[in-house]
Amino acid sequence: MDQTRNPNPSNHSSKISSSSRLLVLQSHLSTQKPTMASEKEAALAAAALPADSPTIFDKIINKEIPANVVYEDDKVLAFRDINPQAPIHILLIPKVKDGLSGVSKAEERHIEILGRLLYTAKLVAKQEGLEDGFRLVINDGPSGCQSVYHLHIHLLGGRQMNWPPG
Repeated sequence: MDQTRNPNPSNHSSKISSSSRLLVLQSHLSTQKPTMASEKEAALAAAALPADSPTIFDKIINKEIPANVVYEDDKVLAFRDINPQAPIHILLIPKVKDGLSGVSKAEERHIEILGRLLYTAKLVAKQEGLEDGFRLVINDGPSGCQSVYHLHIHLLGGRQMNWPPG
């Protein structure tokens, strides 16, 4: 690495990590509807962060930033997405990450929380009046456009869904 361009090479990864974290936070706190490119950019930036990095969801769980909570128990938190893709768009997350940054990281020890998240999605869908149907989405990894590495399920409803998804 050219020392004149980066006099402190050990700072390089922390600068990348900080800029990646900033891009991810901006994409999730923005009130504007993101373009597909910005979602992909946020997903790629998030993938560059260390696996144990705190996420925006940690801040929501810890009540450091507000969320419109629609359901909470000792294991699961559900809140409205700030950038809804359907009339009803709710995120369901485990309150304890326990290494479960995405479905691809699931281990046998996660079976209970995975089932709990799906059952809770059904409860929340009923609470929201989605008797006619709803969609559950889990994005996993950079190619799956995952931009927060804390497992979460998108509950979408209130309109006719299409297949295949766009």
